[in-house]
Amino acid sequence: MELRKKSDSRLEESRAVLRELLGGPAKISNSLLNQAKCVIVIPSVKKVAWAVGMKYGRGVMTCRLGDEFNGPWSAPSMYALESGNFGLQVGLQATDLVLLVMNNRGAEGLLGSKVKLGGDMSVAAGPIGRDMEASTDLSMRAKILAYSRARGIFAGVALDGSTLRPDNNANEALYGREVSAKEIVRRGTVPMPRSARPLIHVLQESSRATADETTSAERK
Repeated sequence: MELRKKSDSRLEESRAVLRELLGGPAKISNSLLNQAKCVIVIPSVKKVAWAVGMKYGRGVMTCRLGDEFNGPWSAPSMYALESGNFGLQVGLQATDLVLLVMNNRGAEGLLGSKVKLGGDMSVAAGPIGRDMEASTDLSMRAKILAYSRARGIFAGVALDGSTLRPDNNANEALYGREVSAKEIVRRGTVPMPRSARPLIHVLQESSRATADETTSAERK
């Protein structure tokens, strides 16, 4: 029961982080999000040992359903980020991360066991603000675009050396049975938990906004 409560809390915190990134003054564009195959949100990544730069965090991943990752957003799978030194500001105890997985191969690579970022999978600091003009080129070259939020400000961040893996214990607590990340986010057969609906709603609303913008542009 305690682990289930933690999973529900993680979903709510992830929704708040994602909503700010998509709707804040320095937001990423809806069109860039619409290119993403999966989204990973890891709120409050914490410092373990400052001297050696070890970090850890627990978050969620949702992917677009369909053979080509072009369908609606899936139920979320719990994920864990571990190790790595990704340059938090001196004195900062925690930060929020949002990762956009930009191609099919990158998405499939995250559905198995542990993946090393920057080694097994290329990662680039996500474009934001004035750097948004580079978004098309970056999305073609990098498998993952990474954003961090520190003190209320989002910026791109490098994550080389960090690892991502499915959090199987948290998934079991959330769904009430042993279930794989692939079963959750690719097959579309796992029911959406009530606590996950607000998070997925944020993504759905952004996708609808992109569709409306496209329709409006086509009419002009």
